[in-house]
Parts: sequence; structure tokens; C-alpha cells
Amino acid sequence: MKKIAGRRLALATAALLPLTLAAPATALADTQSPTLSHAATPPARMSTVGGALLGKPGTQANLGSGAPVLPKDLSARSWIVADAESGDVLAAHNAHWRLPPASTLKMLFADTVLPKFPRSEKHKVAPSDLAGMGAGSSLVGIKEGETYTVHDLWLGVFLRSGNDAVHVLSSMNHGVKQTVEDMQAHAEELQALDTHVVSPDGYDAGGQVSSAYDLTLFARSGLQKKDFREYCSTVRAKFPGETTKKHGRTTRGSFEIQNTNRLLAGDSDITPYQGIAGVKNGNTTNAGATFTGVAERGGRVLLVTVMNPEKKDHNEVYKEAARLLDWGFGAAGKVTPVGELVAPRGAQAGSQPSAPATAAPGGEQTSAKPVAASVRESGSGGVGVALAIAAGVLVLLAAGVFLVNRRWPLPDLVRRRTRP
Repeated sequence: MKKIAGRRLALATAALLPLTLAAPATALADTQSPTLSHAATPPARMSTVGGALLGKPGTQANLGSGAPVLPKDLSARSWIVADAESGDVLAAHNAHWRLPPASTLKMLFADTVLPKFPRSEKHKVAPSDLAGMGAGSSLVGIKEGETYTVHDLWLGVFLRSGNDAVHVLSSMNHGVKQTVEDMQAHAEELQALDTHVVSPDGYDAGGQVSSAYDLTLFARSGLQKKDFREYCSTVRAKFPGETTKKHGRTTRGSFEIQNTNRLLAGDSDITPYQGIAGVKNGNTTNAGATFTGVAERGGRVLLVTVMNPEKKDHNEVYKEAARLLDWGFGAAGKVTPVGELVAPRGAQAGSQPSAPATAAPGGEQTSAKPVAASVRESGSGGVGVALAIAAGVLVLLAAGVFLVNRRWPLPDLVRRRTRP
């Protein structure tokens, strides 16, 4: 009986083998998706913005000849790998699953608020500016009664993920309520329809959600802005300290802050990723660890977003992001895209922007839509040198009409030399 059962099993296996080999690449990719169980299950149906496959649960990939297999040890609930310029989504896993975003939501905050104030503008912090921050918030160390430039505040947002800096900037923007409304409106303009904003800093709040897809849209839009690119690629910088009086003299020192993005700054068990240029990380109780990164290699620019890895290694989100970036650079040109990053509503071919271009302080042109600009080299603290690369030019008519079809090239993206 044992021999008969063994023979039947062998025959069944042989019969199934041709079916497996003939399976489409998408199905094969699904077998490489994480086998670890999650505490929650993605919805059976999700948004199809960007393509029907992106609305399906599980891993979506269409591997062509010579394409590397997807990493087998991914534990994130959701992730996406996309070409930052063409908008092609190379592969995704639960891309539209609406999850708590943590501080990666600060990308939307920055993309919304950053153009509103010149970097040289100064603001004296009032007690009301710092009201309403959640317990245990990440802080850069802003003090009541001290004066900071807008440039200082944005360094605090990007490098230290400072909720105190977010609240001060929100206060300058007519308050948290107004800022939340502005962010929600901007998310809808970007077609980031999975996102519901409750707090501008990404702190856990009831109903506050986004998705790997939407976070990638925020990064792609933000990277069109010169200052955004500078801040998100800065490794370390000096931040103003407290004013003190001693022997009749008033002095104000400074202290160093370092970027908490470990693919940019490194850590004890992780080295800076070759070609990394930002963007933003986060971590809260409800969201777990989240991260969106952009990297350039061989003239190709990729975006990756990873949300809530099940593995609780403190740097797991960066390790999984690095593996996905490695895969993306190896797979580029060898996979059929499973979707696309959609352009903003106002950037559709033949449509008009929602606001006319204006001259900002310092002469830089701004508008409701980003324009090409050069990158500023600063704040690297000696770890790598920020370089500008000509990654393409946005085509704008005098009336401001985008004629880019679905391509949205990144102007002068920051990249970094390989560290010694």
C-alpha cells in the first residue's frame, strides 16, 4: 500500500509540474510573496487608481525573461516599487491597502506647506504653537520664546521628524485644522484617494490612513521641489539651541541633528544605500515602521514604499526597502508594469493648473504644480556630496499646460556618491 501511495503521489506531482511551469509570471510572483501571517488581512477589493492589478490583494508582478525573482523574505503588509519618472509600477504588494502612515505622512505635509513660506522667514515660537502634540511625539527640540527660520523648521521636520516643528509650521499656516484641510485637498489633487488626514504630523489618530501607493505619489510630487529635495537628502545639520545669558552676554548655541532615515545616514547594522536621495521614514504604535525612499543608479530613478514589516528588527523596514530597490534596478526593462503612478489632476494632458505661476521670494518660480529647479548643496555634514543630475525636464507651455502624457520627469534629482 505504501508503494502504491508513493507512486500515486509521484504521478500527481508530475502532472502538476507542467501547469506550474506554464503559469503566468504574475502567478509565479505570487508564490514568492511572504508566507508569514499578518495580524490583519487586506480587503478583497481595493482602489484601482493606477491600474486594476493594484486593487488586488497579494503580490502583483509580471516577470519577463531574465528578470530576477522578487525577494522571498519580505514581511511588510504593503509595498510598492516604481519608476519615479515614467510612473511605471514594477511590482506591488497590497498597494492600496489603507493603513496608518506614521511620519511618512509628513511628505504630504511638506509638499503642501513648504511652498508657502520663504526659507529665510523668521518665527518666534509661542506656547500655543506647540499645543496639541501627542504624547511621546518625536521632537527636534524647539523652545517657546525662541526664534527660528523656516529653513530651521524644515530641517527639524525632515531630519528628526519633529512633530514640534510640524506644529509650529502649521501654526504659521493658520493652524492645525487649516493645515489638515489643505493637506486633504492636496492629496485629492494628487489622486491619492486612499488618504484621510487627521493630524499633520502623522501621529496615530482615529481614521488616519494612507497607502503605499499614495505615499509614493506624495514623494514623487515632493521631489519636484528644490527645497524638498535638499531637506530629504540632508544627512546632518546644525539646529539652533536655547538662548542663554551669562555675565551680561546673550549667546545662542546650536546642536547637531542627524537624519533618522537609516538608508541615508546608516546605522550599526545597516550601511547607506548606494544612490539614496531621501525620502522619509516613520514609526508609531498603530502604523509600525513605514518608509518611502528614492534612489538613482545608472541613470534610473526608483521609488519604493514599505509599510509595517511583520519582522520587528528595528531596521527591518530599511532592509526590506533596500532589497526591493536592488530588485527594481535589476528588473528594470525586464518586467511588464502592473500599473502606474498617476499624474496630478491638474497635470493631465490638456488640463489647466489650479493656480498660475508666481514669483516667490528670491526669484524662484512657484505654482500649484512643481517646476524644474536646481538643487542646493548643503547640510551633508561631510558624508557624501549632493550632486544634481539631469533627470529630465517638465514640458510647460506659457499657459502652464502639462504636455507630458503620463511621464513626470524629476528635475535635477539629488543623488550621493558611493561612500568610502
